[in-house]
Amino acid sequence: MTLKTKSWLFFALLLIVFVISGYWLVKSGNAYNVVSVSSTADTAESDWLLFLHTVNQNIAEPFAILLLQLIAILIAVRIVGFLFVKIGQPTVIGEIIAGIILGPSLLGYFFPDVFNFLFPDDSMRNLEILSQIGLIFFMFVIGMELELNEIKKKANETFIISQTSIIVPFFFGMLLAYFVYQHYAVQHTFLPFALFIGISMSITAFPVLARIVQEKSLTKTHLGVVAIASAASNDVTAWCLLAVVIAIAKTGTIFSALSTIGLSITYVLFMLLVVRPFLQKLGHIYQNKEVVNKSIVAFIFLILILSASATQIIGIHALFGAFLAGVIMPVNLNFRKILTEKIEDLTLVLLLPLFFVFTGLRTKIGLLNTPELWALCIVFIVVGIAGKLIGTAAAARINGESWHNSLSLGALMNARGLMELIVLNIGYEMNILPPTIFVILVLMALITTFMTAPTLNLLNRLFPVSEKWEDTYAIRRKKYKILL
Repeated sequence: MTLKTKSWLFFALLLIVFVISGYWLVKSGNAYNVVSVSSTADTAESDWLLFLHTVNQNIAEPFAILLLQLIAILIAVRIVGFLFVKIGQPTVIGEIIAGIILGPSLLGYFFPDVFNFLFPDDSMRNLEILSQIGLIFFMFVIGMELELNEIKKKANETFIISQTSIIVPFFFGMLLAYFVYQHYAVQHTFLPFALFIGISMSITAFPVLARIVQEKSLTKTHLGVVAIASAASNDVTAWCLLAVVIAIAKTGTIFSALSTIGLSITYVLFMLLVVRPFLQKLGHIYQNKEVVNKSIVAFIFLILILSASATQIIGIHALFGAFLAGVIMPVNLNFRKILTEKIEDLTLVLLLPLFFVFTGLRTKIGLLNTPELWALCIVFIVVGIAGKLIGTAAAARINGESWHNSLSLGALMNARGLMELIVLNIGYEMNILPPTIFVILVLMALITTFMTAPTLNLLNRLFPVSEKWEDTYAIRRKKYKILL
């Protein structure tokens, strides 16, 4: 008899002993029952009702609801994101639309029972926390993708363009807030309200812009390089402004916010001058996947969480600390690539879509229930487009760019997307942006981002080919002058 046969015989004998012993124990135990046994039909019916009650209880548990929400979110964002990619739009737009579809504006309006079952009020806190964790990791990745050395190289060419693209729409936003404040936000303090409207008008979605530049094969062109550098510089300035705006909003006045701003500056200097040099040495040692082990990844995550916690405690939001942690990561491209690969898939596929859906759940388009509110929405959209387009195009044209490139830069910088939604959610959580204004600004972010790619296509048709090569000719002429 082989060893294998012996093993199976042993298992069969053990199973027989277990069944007989178990049957005897159950039969003996039933003898102690004092409860009268009902009829077989009644017992079957009660067992079935008990089973249904148990299933309902299991589904109603917070963790089960969260898992169902994740399933619905993943299916929705994949389907809608795929459809938007097919029509030439970034995936992020489709994911935002998917959030609105699952929100009260559509699912909650047409199928309220399904919406209330899938997204009950007491479950929203769990979804919000997960979405915030996803945002922290995403901002860390964005910080790593921001190359400060490249910004420094292009600073002379792009500084005026990037900063004008903030100043002009920021002023337009504050001007618009002045006229809107008395009718829609009088219950809030004017200064924080005006500042949040200004920052929402002036911000640019650097990740969306970079993706559009890549999809349009503009990465190595003069227009693409200027656009990326301008957007990156715009991003840094906008986040610094946002930190100041949050400090002012939490303390009430500019003067009382100086302590928070001072702590923030001290913290930024500490990260850049103390932590960053140490990480640069770390990056030289760990340059490939073989040596970047779990301990190193855990250490990097610890720095990320500590940085996010520090800025949250200081009073300028955890996202700023996560972004700064990404910026100070080693400049070694291999090191950054390895970290990005470890974080990006989970963040972009699972955690970040939660933020879009959570924003969609807050976006109650039904609040715009009068012609006046829809007219105000159109005004916000027009002012947002005009501020970015005028500010960017005028500065680019003065800087020597062609009309084609100037307007194209204006169209690219007009993409607000994810960064806008982050600002709006912060303002909403701080009770600075009323629900109606929040909805209007979300729609503005969607429309201005959606129109970026079609506007670029339109500009390519309107302007002759020769003018598009105007900058290439100018660059060559400058090179010849240097050689001579």
